[in-house]
Amino acid sequence: MRLISLVLLIFAVSVSRAQTTVILVRHAEKVQDGSEDPGLTEEGSDRAQELVRVLAESEIDDVYTTPFKRTRKTVEPLATHFGLELKEYNPFDLPKIVEKIKSTDKRTMVFSGHSNTTPILINLLLGEEKYKQLNDKDYDNLYIVTLNEGKSSVIQVAFGTKSVF
Repeated sequence: MRLISLVLLIFAVSVSRAQTTVILVRHAEKVQDGSEDPGLTEEGSDRAQELVRVLAESEIDDVYTTPFKRTRKTVEPLATHFGLELKEYNPFDLPKIVEKIKSTDKRTMVFSGHSNTTPILINLLLGEEKYKQLNDKDYDNLYIVTLNEGKSSVIQVAFGTKSVF
């Protein structure tokens, strides 16, 4: 079943360029070092590499991150794979981000966020309260939001550091 989901994900992201596609991921596992801006654990770094593998055949136009190490390190390998520069966004002004997303030409964008900002961004894109704050141990979900002529939909796909894909 996961293989079918992955095939559908890659097909939806790479073929359907007549819509805006926003791929959202919460940052990978972070080091518990007591700092306000921790990096990734070894497992988190592995998950960042798995994200590259899962999305490698997609057509990604932009990769966005918050200004924190954990979100940056989660998508740096992906940006490098596609030869893209990371773009920073303010996680404290998500309505402005949604406005920008909806006003751009049809593109595929990846956003690395946090347990609280990722579901809020999804809900704002959908225009409804559907997703709740993520559990602190929830690192393995990828959300694909498609915006097409005023209609929005979400596909949620689990991916891990030892994926069966």
